[in-house]
Amino acid sequence: MSELASEPSNTASVLIAGVGNIFLGDDGFGVEVARRLSTVELPAGVEVRDYGVSGMHLAFDLVDGYDTTILVDATSRGDAPGTVYVVELDPVTEPAPSVDAHGMQPDLVMGLLAMLGGHCPRVLLVGCEPASVTDHIGLSPLVAAAVDAAVRTVLELVEVCDVPGHSR
Repeated sequence: MSELASEPSNTASVLIAGVGNIFLGDDGFGVEVARRLSTVELPAGVEVRDYGVSGMHLAFDLVDGYDTTILVDATSRGDAPGTVYVVELDPVTEPAPSVDAHGMQPDLVMGLLAMLGGHCPRVLLVGCEPASVTDHIGLSPLVAAAVDAAVRTVLELVEVCDVPGHSR
């Protein structure tokens, strides 16, 4: 291992990844949250990106290495529509059994990342319970109302990631 590689990093890096399919109603939640966050000034070391349905693109970007990845997505857990929650995902170290360039399930993306030789030390999911994931564009009223809460939640998570230069 080189000296440079063994030195501790002095900058935390955080990737905020909005994911989802805008053509499936509330599945576009993560994309909308990423759009809103793109208008907010974020500290150095924090990036926000809209990945839509491109799981392969996300996995390739994660190979570059981030200390924390915050995935934002509509995810059904059986709660009331519009419920926002945070879940810390278990690390995935096993390569994906197959590759779907458009698959955005977190376990598949992390499996693809493992297949590429990368890993993600910490993955947080900011999820929202969808009301409808049928063929249409636009969020349901309950999920649209939850976007601001999700933006606040993501910004709170960024604060606790100890990004240098970010005041608490």
